[in-house]
Amino acid sequence: MDDLNCQGEVVHQTLRELHIINTWLGGNAITLSGLASVVHTQNPNHELVVADIGCGGGDLLIRMAEWARKANRKLRLIGFDANPHIVAYAQVQTRAYPEIEIREANIFSEEFRQQQFDVITATLVLHHFREGELVTLLKQFQSQTRVGIVINDLHRHPLAYYSILVLTKLFSRSAMVQFDAPLSVARAFSKAEWVALLRASGITKYTLRWRWAFRWQLLINVSVTNTR
Repeated sequence: MDDLNCQGEVVHQTLRELHIINTWLGGNAITLSGLASVVHTQNPNHELVVADIGCGGGDLLIRMAEWARKANRKLRLIGFDANPHIVAYAQVQTRAYPEIEIREANIFSEEFRQQQFDVITATLVLHHFREGELVTLLKQFQSQTRVGIVINDLHRHPLAYYSILVLTKLFSRSAMVQFDAPLSVARAFSKAEWVALLRASGITKYTLRWRWAFRWQLLINVSVTNTR
């Protein structure tokens, strides 16, 4: 999935399977509950701009839009992805939701850094970056948000690694999923690594919670007590 030239059915099949994985293993719910926690103190009549980094096929943006409608929240949702082929796919998938916009972007670019949002969400994205890049992004995201940041990413653990290795071999028809899913777990984070990254980024106000199945929910810059 890091190859920006990936396109066609191989990408579409991968995105469909990732949607199934995140639905059945509860991954999307972690971001949604984090978003609800971050915005609960905000005026529901005030429109909030939410940037979803690495939005993929747009499934999570659709879930956000549906949650906001049910909760009578006004959200303008902007999904960003670096792969133009994934952007095109997501634009088709989300066309029934006028509150959703999908944009192609390099999140390290000056153009993106100049943009401001109320909330930034990043689901299964940050494990793709090196430590120095992560520190840069965490600092950047904090400077770009008014309300808070919701990060949902993997917990590196042997059980998680071998479980996803077996499950994808048995049930996935996507070679990309079979390769990328175990690799993503191997690249993921321990609690100590998150704490070190946050310290290096100068972030002191956050909550870090473990969630099933082998996920970390990290909320930054919200009105909560620091959890270490």
